[in-house]
Amino acid sequence: MARTDSTRYTFLFAAAVCVACALLVSVAAVGLRDKQEINARLYRQKNVLLAAALVKPGQDLPDRELLAIFDQNIRIRLVDLKTGALLPEGKMDERNYDQRRARNDPQMSRAAPPNEAQIQRVPNYASVYLVMSKGGTVEQVVLPVEGVGMWGTCYGFIALDRDGNTVRGLTFYEQKETPGLGGEISNPKWQALWHGRKVFNAQWEPKLTVIKGHAGPPDQDPHRIDALSGATITSNGVARLMAFWFSNDGFGPYLKRFREGATS
Repeated sequence: MARTDSTRYTFLFAAAVCVACALLVSVAAVGLRDKQEINARLYRQKNVLLAAALVKPGQDLPDRELLAIFDQNIRIRLVDLKTGALLPEGKMDERNYDQRRARNDPQMSRAAPPNEAQIQRVPNYASVYLVMSKGGTVEQVVLPVEGVGMWGTCYGFIALDRDGNTVRGLTFYEQKETPGLGGEISNPKWQALWHGRKVFNAQWEPKLTVIKGHAGPPDQDPHRIDALSGATITSNGVARLMAFWFSNDGFGPYLKRFREGATS
């Protein structure tokens, strides 16, 4: 019988425990991968609904009800970011398209031009979420946006009115900013300040930004939003990511077509 107090036994026992634990973790990771992806997709869909004000912040709805609201009101399309043209429906799987994965795939993305938002690559195709009326017309468009804050990339959705200019809502659903400071980009009270602001000026140049100090109401100060107190780097990051995604390197070409009526 092996001595349980020997160094050899201790090393063998530790190795066996490590192997067993690694096997359990691997099995769990593989077994739960599909469920994790489903939950992540549902979370993004919920945030699309939040941006479009189809659900309220803090509203706790069963997954089945959230999916029903999404399916009844949202039409997902893919857009070619270079041209701004919508891809024909069914050409790619719009519902399961993973924009982040595409961005990291050299075959499905391209290097971004130098930009202050520190965006390195841009996917060839981006998801857009059309908010439909009961009569089948487009009422809003929800766009995914991302950019570097203080501690990492911030991911969000911004909803625009049918005019392709007026902000209807904003969410940041994933971020690593400091709680109580930069993390306040996820606070519905701060996000509500964006409602009614204008993305573009009269010449259709992107002007939506975040300022240090106090911005006026949307009808008097349409392009500016109050920065987060004590979070200058995060606030600047948000301003820069908005500038990028509404430029011609982002959704600018698509929004031009959208304003001209190319909504389907």
